[in-house]
Amino acid sequence: MTQEYDAIIVGGGHNGLTCAAYLAKAGRKVLVLERRYLLGGAAVTEEKFPGFKFTVCSYVVSLLRPEVIRELELPKHGLQIVPLDSAFVPMENGDHLMMYSDPGLLREELKRHSARDADMMPKYSKMMYEMAFAVKPILGYVPPNPAGPGLRGLSTLRNFGKHLKSLDKRVFHQLSKIMTMSANDFLAEWMETDVLRAVSGINGIIGTKLGVKSPGTAYVLLHHYMGELDGAFTAWGSQKGGTGAVSEAIASAARSHGAEIRVNASVQQVIVKGGKAVGVALENGDEIYAKTVISGCDPRVTFRKLIEEKELPADLVRAIDNFKFRGSSGKVNLALDALPKFTSMKDPAMLRGMVEICPSVDYVERAYDDAKYGAFSKRPYMDVEVPTIHDPTMAPPGKHVMSIFVQYASYDMPEYGTRDQQREAFGNAVIDTLAEFAPNLKDIILHKQVLTPWDMEDQIGLTEGNIFQGELTLDQLFFFRPAAGWADFRTPIRNYYQCGSGTHPGGGITAGPGRLAALEVLRDGN
Repeated sequence: MTQEYDAIIVGGGHNGLTCAAYLAKAGRKVLVLERRYLLGGAAVTEEKFPGFKFTVCSYVVSLLRPEVIRELELPKHGLQIVPLDSAFVPMENGDHLMMYSDPGLLREELKRHSARDADMMPKYSKMMYEMAFAVKPILGYVPPNPAGPGLRGLSTLRNFGKHLKSLDKRVFHQLSKIMTMSANDFLAEWMETDVLRAVSGINGIIGTKLGVKSPGTAYVLLHHYMGELDGAFTAWGSQKGGTGAVSEAIASAARSHGAEIRVNASVQQVIVKGGKAVGVALENGDEIYAKTVISGCDPRVTFRKLIEEKELPADLVRAIDNFKFRGSSGKVNLALDALPKFTSMKDPAMLRGMVEICPSVDYVERAYDDAKYGAFSKRPYMDVEVPTIHDPTMAPPGKHVMSIFVQYASYDMPEYGTRDQQREAFGNAVIDTLAEFAPNLKDIILHKQVLTPWDMEDQIGLTEGNIFQGELTLDQLFFFRPAAGWADFRTPIRNYYQCGSGTHPGGGITAGPGRLAALEVLRDGN
């Protein structure tokens, strides 16, 4: 058995690529193996129809860790993010709410709906900023084992305890509430305008099979609030070339330090000898050996597909089997002959940011009511972007692409028939609902791509189609992501590590898990 590499990374998603870049930068001989023909996992750009490039799954950038951008010098490798500084929310009565990043413009807009909300919004924003700043240090910590933290873990807990103790009591009290409340109940303490609560609350449900009125969703809201662009919290951006270009920028950084990256290389199993990972077996029969193996896949794939059960302790097997995925998001990508015209949109410039289909809190909650019994939302919440407004290269001249993130869908929706019939019914519900707000939509659709959670599992490899490799509920964060005792990126198998979004600090295009995992591998001397 010849050891060819210092490290093999299973999966070329953005976290796997990040891990590879850091290890290669430290002088390790690294190989990344990706089963698909292109890199990025869920952060990919594909030309599904001639001339039309879709950001197939993920579509905006906000959670990408600034230290990763800086340490890997990603702008040199093609990272180019255009801020999305507004959100247009059409209402069912023909009015709209426009959410601006500019405080003055936002205040004037809110005054149309509520003078009280116009006065309260700066106070709410300040409080959320302070809470995000309070929680932000956790994103860079390696979670200790709460049952046996050791000296390093105790130091981590002590430092974070000191940080919390230094917080203003008002911030600490709000932080305690947001950890347990529903997004809607938390927001109701700050806002009286229904549509404002709706658009503010949607970040509490993204990627989670819970409703905006479900306890625990307030923290998910805070997680997304920690989105950061050029040092500004809550800033969202669109990458030139789609999110696949983010993955390619990280891959370029990895290659610049000597990492080798292969596509169309599907790993069937991690080779374990004497309780130690020594390499991987590919589906084509090849075996490749390395000192260290790191999985960028989700926890179920990492522990239950790539590893034989006999190699793992029973309590970890049980924890992984109980880990909640419950994919609840779908995606519809449209190739358009022209721009959509929203009935309540008075200025076409309003289309430059996001369009949020969430006209009321009850609208969003009813979308959840449909899905919690295994169906899709008949009138779903949608997060819509037209990336060609910022990047015309993603479509032929005069044409456009539209990215529609949809909540909710279910992994299996048997009442609608076969998988093909489920996909068609789901796509039709999305387009029919969006056409209520943009009546010309159906007339300008040239092509469409529809993905249900099942499609995301089948095509991308995300278990049950969960975009975060596991729900971001309180019982699946920090110490418990993906299982108590194994949240430090290590596994019971020596020299076998995990670096996907199913680890801390969680999902989204963050690159946080990939970076932290690489640092732990290096810390172990591997």
